[in-house]
Amino acid sequence: MVDEKSVFKILNEIDVNQHVEKKKSGNNFISYLTWSWAWSELKKNFPDAEYEIKKFENNLPYVYDANTGYMVFTTVTIDGLTHEMWLPVMDGANKAMKAAPYSYETKFNGKKHVEAASMFDINKAIMRCLVKNLAMFGLGLYIYSGEDLPEIEPEPPKTLSENQINLLEKIINETSQISGTDMMSFTLKAAKVEALKFVTEDNYKPLLAKVTEWHQKAEEQANESSEPNRTTN
Repeated sequence: MVDEKSVFKILNEIDVNQHVEKKKSGNNFISYLTWSWAWSELKKNFPDAEYEIKKFENNLPYVYDANTGYMVFTTVTIDGLTHEMWLPVMDGANKAMKAAPYSYETKFNGKKHVEAASMFDINKAIMRCLVKNLAMFGLGLYIYSGEDLPEIEPEPPKTLSENQINLLEKIINETSQISGTDMMSFTLKAAKVEALKFVTEDNYKPLLAKVTEWHQKAEEQANESSEPNRTTN
């Protein structure tokens, strides 16, 4: 029988990098191993390894709470040593799924929707739980580093300073006077904002270049129209 320290050392030294897949979750990417590869790799090293999917009321492979959602459980036994693991049933954004769909508010991205859990979602959660269970023995443990950190809402985009807004307004208003066109409405529509104060720092330079270009064209057209008509003999 291999002792616990040896089991962990053997599995923790396996390089799983070539088998790591990534999934986008909110603003982050989560690394994970496919259950088929992980189980195959385990059995190569420990042929007698076993796992169990925990069953509960009515022989269902999960427990459910209306407030918190579904939870699945597995155990893995290697050479007489058993570790248990649990995992909530989650959607692609790592939000707990329940028996009915629900919505929640985010600070900057508005309302988000979570679908009701299906047996397909529960099955995926069970196999993900199994892989996480194997990580407790060392296999791919390092890829879980930081996974339990809270998802941080993105900072709101930086808006323009008063001087930047004033410069844009000056150029746009001058262009309106020269061309006789409401360039402010045209500019806001082009920038897809309701007012210049909503223009972000990232979009400032491209917008400044564009309104400057429009100003120059308006001046050129005004100069051309003010020249006396030339006639040829």
